[in-house]
Amino acid sequence: MASVFQRPFAITAALRQVPKASSTTIRAFHNTPLQASRNTFFTSTKSTGPVSLFAQSRNAFQSTFRRSYQQTAFQPTLNEGNLTQRLIYGGAIFGGTLIAINLIFNRETREDGGMPPYERSYLNETFLHTGLGIGIIGVAARALHMNGWSYRLMAANPWAVLGIGLVGSIGTMYGAMATAPENYVQKYTLWGAFNLTQAALLSPLMFYHPAILARAGLYTVGMMGSIAFVGATAKQEKYLYLGGPLLAGVAIVALSGLAPMVIPATAARTLMWSEKIWLYGGLAVFGGFTLYDVQKVLHHARMSERGLMKRDPVNESISLELDFINIFIRMVQILAMQNSRRK
Repeated sequence: MASVFQRPFAITAALRQVPKASSTTIRAFHNTPLQASRNTFFTSTKSTGPVSLFAQSRNAFQSTFRRSYQQTAFQPTLNEGNLTQRLIYGGAIFGGTLIAINLIFNRETREDGGMPPYERSYLNETFLHTGLGIGIIGVAARALHMNGWSYRLMAANPWAVLGIGLVGSIGTMYGAMATAPENYVQKYTLWGAFNLTQAALLSPLMFYHPAILARAGLYTVGMMGSIAFVGATAKQEKYLYLGGPLLAGVAIVALSGLAPMVIPATAARTLMWSEKIWLYGGLAVFGGFTLYDVQKVLHHARMSERGLMKRDPVNESISLELDFINIFIRMVQILAMQNSRRK
């Protein structure tokens, strides 16, 4: 299963697209020193009356307590339309995607009378762990970003970050997957460490505007939800053959992600196509992995019911978490690029 490290510096490279004016979104409480005014309430010597005295005192009060609240980084391009229209558009996109995917990929539905209770229970437990893991990643990434971790991470040596990140992420992931489900303490400790490692690596995404992150999260949930619905209601083991082709697709996406490290900057057209393959090809590949992983969960549920393997929703959730992370990162980059073009 591919992880976020298929393109080592994707997050830092994408963050360069954020306008430098975003620094002005911070409230400036420390302005330049106030210049001494000759006509203040306390130094005025030629007051012509109560009106002049009141005007001078008001100016002194305003200049003393002045604060700069500048919000020039993100203009209302992100806030076009009201909330009702956005909800309608989002619902229409989600519903249309669900119908289209069903018509294309879900023509052969289950022939065993629907999903049995043990498959539904196993799938629900897997989705519960997936949502909990993504929540841990989001909260931890936000907390690390607020504590200045993102700045230190981006200022560190990229190769050191890549090496330590690979060791920490892959080590905790395989450690959690290799631990027996009966060993709750060790398994959930390693699973929590895996989520925290992902949060530490994804914390620089918090430099983006919250509206972009919210929209990317909504689109990712909609995309994965519709694909998961298709995988859960399709014919048994219909999409398990996708494992091999998807691995080949991941290899192509990974090579396109590494292209900027090999291809010179003068080959702009080649770099542009490699960027498109990384973004849109990655969306297609990890959308396919979501379909494959959901059907794999149902297959494992049937095997565990026969006693051929143990129930382990934690292991199943790790694959879906990686699918979510890879789709979410690409959604953020696409939305950020669209927002920069509108400006």
